[in-house]
Amino acid sequence: MRSTVRPGTGVGIGQLADEFGLAPHVLRHWEACGLLRPPRDGAGRRRYGDAERVRVAVVLRAKEAGLGLEATRALLTRGAPAAQRATLLAQRDMLRERVARARAELELVQCALDCAHEDIAECPRFQELVRERAGVTAADAGRLLSDP
Repeated sequence: MRSTVRPGTGVGIGQLADEFGLAPHVLRHWEACGLLRPPRDGAGRRRYGDAERVRVAVVLRAKEAGLGLEATRALLTRGAPAAQRATLLAQRDMLRERVARARAELELVQCALDCAHEDIAECPRFQELVRERAGVTAADAGRLLSDP
């Protein structure tokens, strides 16, 4: 059973959504996922107070950290510090992998920018990398790179 609030307390879903730059359906979705449990007024309308504002802010911060809604729910669940820590450790590891991939991608782009060849397709190193990836001979790689 959901709790009810006194008439005139809290704000409606539209106002809270506007305060955070969200669409109201986002708050409804978060409620369906168990992230929010706004009390209802006598007419059954959601009423959001400071506690719900804090939860919305936590969900948004978790999203900024790359956490999905399931992981966010795990963080919001009180009484399970080990589960919260495991969630954060998994997120940290995933972010480290993403950063490593981004660094490798940046190195490839920077290598291409630093190349003395005006046309990257003429660069022997680029041709070698493409050949290795494609599993073709050097002659095929050079020929295929020159064909539009």
